[in-house]
Amino acid sequence: MNTQLFQGALVRLAPIEPEHDAEIESQWTHNAEYMRAMFAEPMRPLSPNQIKKKYEDAEKESHSNSFQFALRTLADDRLIGTVGLARIEWTNGIGGLTLGIGAADDRGKGYGGEALRLILAYAFGELNLYRVAVNTFEYNNRAIRFFERAGFQIEVRRREAIHRDGKRWDAVMLGLLRDEWIAQVKRQS
Repeated sequence: MNTQLFQGALVRLAPIEPEHDAEIESQWTHNAEYMRAMFAEPMRPLSPNQIKKKYEDAEKESHSNSFQFALRTLADDRLIGTVGLARIEWTNGIGGLTLGIGAADDRGKGYGGEALRLILAYAFGELNLYRVAVNTFEYNNRAIRFFERAGFQIEVRRREAIHRDGKRWDAVMLGLLRDEWIAQVKRQS
């Protein structure tokens, strides 16, 4: 079996390197569009030291129910985002997915689609999960369409759970089952 588990044609899933990556990730936290697409909490810019501390804290509390990766381009080994699986419930075979491309210039180039294919192959093939879910927000139509094209289905809509810019928005959870993923992979082959 010769399968590239962590590398595609455009990107690779790599270990997070806080010393090397913190400056870049700090820049992402200064971008309201990115932060509001990724997090429900009020946004605030973080310094490189705060990013490093976040990773140090995560490593201290790390259990075998979280797998986080840096997303790097193959062409120049540049950090462009993060992708991971968290809140894994091994007994139930379920986990939560996160995927973010930091800079707007790196979006729409196929990096996210390839990262999603890699992390789903890891989730269903390597970790033997049965269901993967992702959370986003009603105003993030691009993310909803992106995940639906990959076979995810809207499962939960928490009405008006997010308050942004004086308006209420629904929080949306999409899910993908292993059999749906297998069917999607077969269609793409």
